[in-house]
Amino acid sequence: MKKVIEIENLHKSFKDVHAVNGLSFSVEEGQLFAFLGVNGAGKSTTISVICGQLRADEGKVTVNGHDIEKNMNDVKRNLGVVFQNSVLDKSLSVIDNLKYRAGLYGISGEKFKKRLEELCALLQLSPVLKRTLGKLSGGQKRRVDIARALIHKPKILILDEPTTGLDPQTRKLIWDVINSLRKDDGVTVLLTTHYMEEAADADYVVIIDGGSIVAEGTPLELKNQYTGDFITVYGVEEEKVKELNVKYEAIAGGFRISVTDISEATNLIVNNPRLFTDYEVIKGKMDDVFLAVTGKKLGGGML
Repeated sequence: MKKVIEIENLHKSFKDVHAVNGLSFSVEEGQLFAFLGVNGAGKSTTISVICGQLRADEGKVTVNGHDIEKNMNDVKRNLGVVFQNSVLDKSLSVIDNLKYRAGLYGISGEKFKKRLEELCALLQLSPVLKRTLGKLSGGQKRRVDIARALIHKPKILILDEPTTGLDPQTRKLIWDVINSLRKDDGVTVLLTTHYMEEAADADYVVIIDGGSIVAEGTPLELKNQYTGDFITVYGVEEEKVKELNVKYEAIAGGFRISVTDISEATNLIVNNPRLFTDYEVIKGKMDDVFLAVTGKKLGGGML
């Protein structure tokens, strides 16, 4: 599989703060690649280096075969970026913001009109095109941010926490758009997010802490390595659960029992049929992986 982003031994410091420490990873063509870490872990700094907003102290970054130090103009043609904070002009209308952005890529006239129609259909922008950006809701602004990033039909889309703070309906719309771009246009997506259910759908995950990689793999590989499975049993007395001699915790209406894997879960259930009459078996989640790897909650608190 072709590697469309390659980062080798990346370092970036701000005075005494080492934001990125020897980071190395690659993103394959067509992947949904999740890049995870608490605030301050080095995610946004890495993205800013990839996009040419910051210059690395050391290391090499290649995007679609182009070295960012030598061919940044070629890199920008391949990249679309949605930053955490909008870079659009709040005093301009939506259509003027997009027209200005399109002009930077030589997209104007009928070509711009056609692309605008495509983006309006994709992101439901038609009702707000003539409205001033500063008067839009958070979800509407985020959709315009994404339109800005897609105006030149990039093959690589970088999304830095694109759905944080948005309502469920807007989050679903954005993910429908992302999935459509990947399926229909073969777009590669590098995502940072605070929502672990989004990371769980990724093809590959890299977790960083203190600017360095602390874990990486597919979601299934990470779950198998860093978490076990769980049996949640309902409507039983705690004394009966204690007799199993396994680790458990009380939850609303029942108890959550930790097991190593599905095989152990099966043995417990088969050997204790009277206890397990109302239960469910659940694999460990990406939240559990993140806690196990970093000792921190993704929102920023220590475990």
